[in-house]
Amino acid sequence: MRHRNTNKILDRAKAPRELMLRNLASSIIIYEQVTTTKAKALAVRPLVEKMISLAKVGDLNSRRGLLSVLLQKNATKKSMEVLGTRYQDRPGGYTRITKIGVRKGDGAEMVQIALV
Repeated sequence: MRHRNTNKILDRAKAPRELMLRNLASSIIIYEQVTTTKAKALAVRPLVEKMISLAKVGDLNSRRGLLSVLLQKNATKKSMEVLGTRYQDRPGGYTRITKIGVRKGDGAEMVQIALV
């Protein structure tokens, strides 16, 4: 039973859902803005926030933690070198979700998730 479990399912099994969110988080870190559906953006936002907070620490342990979550090594490198220093004084709230309309094919609400 899944009583009181609040994670978003996104119509996927656990392993494909986690890999999709890890890929999306890597893309957000690399490209700094991504267009996706509202449900996926709301599901990936906490993951991106935690990755940037981890990158702000800047030690070897945090680098290894980033490598275990983010799939692309250049995403880890960028988060440690660029984003960690950019958001050093910011206490949180690194992402912004902006509505951009609905998708023509199925009417899904599309948003743009970007780093502030």
